[in-house]
Amino acid sequence: MSEKSSNFAARMEKTTARYEREDLQEAVRVMREGGIILYPTDTVWGIGCDATNAAAVERIYRLKQRQDSKAMLCLLDGPGKLQGYVTVPSAAWDLLECQEGQRPLTIIYPEARNVAPNLIAEDGSLGIRITAEPFSKALCTMLHHPVVSTSANISGQPAARSFREIVPEIRDGVDYICRFRRNDPCQAKPSSIVKLGINNEVTVIRP
Repeated sequence: MSEKSSNFAARMEKTTARYEREDLQEAVRVMREGGIILYPTDTVWGIGCDATNAAAVERIYRLKQRQDSKAMLCLLDGPGKLQGYVTVPSAAWDLLECQEGQRPLTIIYPEARNVAPNLIAEDGSLGIRITAEPFSKALCTMLHHPVVSTSANISGQPAARSFREIVPEIRDGVDYICRFRRNDPCQAKPSSIVKLGINNEVTVIRP
């Protein structure tokens, strides 16, 4: 196992501390009612909402001061759900299998569907990451929808690598801040990003 892989595995092991079910339930309740949340993910802290709710997605764009032409990604709790939201080129299964237990990988898939229209890029694609982090995985499972995941920062500013780095403007702009892992000192990094074409064309966006 590479150094990067072992570091990621060690961090995931640390995040298996038991979260409060009430924390999870409140976050899901807020998203079901169209709200937006701050929550820990398998990478940096994220701003999230129900990925099928266009009004909630728009609120996140406004909070981040980001144009909606720069589409945001979302999280799923398992690869078996991918085909409900995107077309999955065959190369994706190989990438997902190779990435298991290593650094998180976001794949941008073609032909997105069944999510908020303003979450989909102009070319019809959508970035999805299968999360292995326990809290964000449980959020997706309980919500029964993908969860938007975008870094908790104003567009153009550095991503917050831990909860303590999230600026007040972002904290004050959400409807709920999850309690789990607020005191986690780990300096998280963003995921790798790969874009796949319908015919298995591969473009590395972020190594």
